[in-house]
Amino acid sequence: MIKTYLEAVNDGLRQVLSAIPEAYILGEDVGTYGGGFGATKDLIADFPDRVLDTPISEAAITGVATGSALLGKRPILEIQFSDFLTVAVDQIVNEAAKLHFLSNGKQSVPMVIRAASGSGTGAGAQHSQSLENWFAHIPGLIVAMPSNAYDAKGVLIAAVKNDNPVLIFEPKSLYKVRSEVPDGLYAVPLAQAKVVRSGDDVTVIALGRMVELAKTIAEKCDVSLEIVDPITISPLDIDTLAASAKKTGKVVILTEAVARSGISGEILAQLIEAGFTGKIKRLGAKFMPVSAAETVEFDQIPTEAEVLAAISEVM
Repeated sequence: MIKTYLEAVNDGLRQVLSAIPEAYILGEDVGTYGGGFGATKDLIADFPDRVLDTPISEAAITGVATGSALLGKRPILEIQFSDFLTVAVDQIVNEAAKLHFLSNGKQSVPMVIRAASGSGTGAGAQHSQSLENWFAHIPGLIVAMPSNAYDAKGVLIAAVKNDNPVLIFEPKSLYKVRSEVPDGLYAVPLAQAKVVRSGDDVTVIALGRMVELAKTIAEKCDVSLEIVDPITISPLDIDTLAASAKKTGKVVILTEAVARSGISGEILAQLIEAGFTGKIKRLGAKFMPVSAAETVEFDQIPTEAEVLAAISEVM
């Protein structure tokens, strides 16, 4: 069935609540309102005791989720904008991500955090950031960024079943993009990249909304592009990325997050450490706060012209 990204997430949440008694949803406006963007629409009608509206305190919500996960629940926490993860960073970074290690493996924190991420909606500097670079730096935390509806549902289901804290960044610019999504309960494996499109000339490693941009460019340009989506940012499936890179001998890395100190640089470094010796170029957002002005906002992330220039450069 064809579904939007948001519909796929909603479908996955409903099926998880039906199949896993320990799972529950909490967050601001996730109940009657249906979530900040509608991902939890109508779920409270069928699961009134397991879809919990909370006060506006990301630190408190994350603390409750962490504590309940330690006691055997599988909380699914919605953070309306990924920017607000900064308010809960102590709970995520110093508690949830470390408790398995600090307890010598005796405790687990099977918690999922969904966070709407990135620019493209005119939401301004405090509601449009891509902070996956920050959280990929933290041991003990799984970080994923699905780029389409199929993966959004499958990653969510895999994350709920995982015994570690999983942070899922959902590019909100993709929420209305449609793709084929199975009706049943299925999981997209974490820590496993996907070759989205086979090609021979250049490997484009694209994260989140950049996958759609890469696919658009692949249909237009004369170069045979192989597009690879890491899906999980931490841990990174460098084997799949390196195999594609060595196949084509040329790589362009695309991220919506700023390139400086970012995941694009980490991918570049790991490719070199894996023995890649070809040409490589990375593109990310410009190093500045995200503008609310559409004419500025859409030029802050890699544009089609910039990507085509990067492909030409490595060719």
